[in-house]
Amino acid sequence: MLLAGGHGSRLGRLTKNIAKPALSFGGKYRIIDFSLSNCANSNIDTVGVLTQYKPFVLNSYIGIGEAWDLDNNYGGVHILPPFVGEDGGSWYKGTASAISQNIDFINFFNPGYVLIISGDHIYKMDFEPLIRQHKKTGADVTISAIEVEWLEASRFGIITTDDTDRIIRFTEKPTNPQSNLASMGIYVFTWPVLKKALLEDQNNPASDNDFGKNVLPMLLNQGKKLFIYRFKDYWVDVGTVESYYQANMELLLSEPPLKIFSPEFKIYSNEGILPPHYTGPRARIGKSLISNGCTVLGEVMNSILAPGVYVGEGARVEDSIILSNTRIGNEAWIRKAIIGENTEIKAHCSVGLSTGEHSPYAGITCIEDNTTICNGDLIEAGEYNTSSR
Repeated sequence: MLLAGGHGSRLGRLTKNIAKPALSFGGKYRIIDFSLSNCANSNIDTVGVLTQYKPFVLNSYIGIGEAWDLDNNYGGVHILPPFVGEDGGSWYKGTASAISQNIDFINFFNPGYVLIISGDHIYKMDFEPLIRQHKKTGADVTISAIEVEWLEASRFGIITTDDTDRIIRFTEKPTNPQSNLASMGIYVFTWPVLKKALLEDQNNPASDNDFGKNVLPMLLNQGKKLFIYRFKDYWVDVGTVESYYQANMELLLSEPPLKIFSPEFKIYSNEGILPPHYTGPRARIGKSLISNGCTVLGEVMNSILAPGVYVGEGARVEDSIILSNTRIGNEAWIRKAIIGENTEIKAHCSVGLSTGEHSPYAGITCIEDNTTICNGDLIEAGEYNTSSR
């Protein structure tokens, strides 16, 4: 069960028109590609995708799941938006309510175990060892966990364990964390345990119907067996503009922490059928990812271009992320910016040219989707909420 209804409000204008899992990443991908690819690479062939916020782009992109080999007749991928039934209906209130509204869907497949994952994290993970450990320990719940920086710990559900890795305390986003072992939002439940817990939580009017806030602490109080699975590879929640920018830019390092070119564990995407990218006779490109369908007549340095981007003659793109089908006019200059999809930066415009940033990931300029920046406009660095002009 893949939770993909997130708004991603801390990403500001980048998620004004689309759900966070549908946001472009690394040029040719969208964030949800990583979770769907992890399922495909882990031989999981039945996936329910729970959508809610601005779902159109995400629904269209997933389709029948063919790009991730999830279009089989006996399971496949299923889009599960909130719905109205006999007893009425409502939006998904929290992560647990999203699953509880789809108990009938899970019952149809009658699984022994249910894997719950999020659609808005960047990582490569084989879920099979996680599930094997869950079975071996006889756990009721196994939570995939990773050590995070202490300064970041208050952003996560924090776990305390005994010396057998059994969980003895779970605290959602604590002010003063007692551990830096963070939940990745990846859970394996034994299905009868999960079903009973969901119904109990659903009948509690004081509950926020959230796994981290309500369901997991409730199960701990009931004495259920909760264990952690220690994950020691790359994983990041791109929940802010800075973390999104940083995770993208790290792909350009000589030794990137996330190896998207690894043939052993591929990341699949539903990128459209586009021609190869074209570089003009006076184009200059250095340390960049250039996707299919792009035309580069100017200069692109240390940047990522999503499919269908056009960079005009004399234009310069530096330290930036340019999303799909954006057009950058002649002699325009883009520096340290994230430019939304279907945007036009007209000739001689300057975006994000101010200096004096305090860190490599500060002072990022964001331009939302479907924006037009007119001739000669100067957009200063750090203007997250630039409006259409």
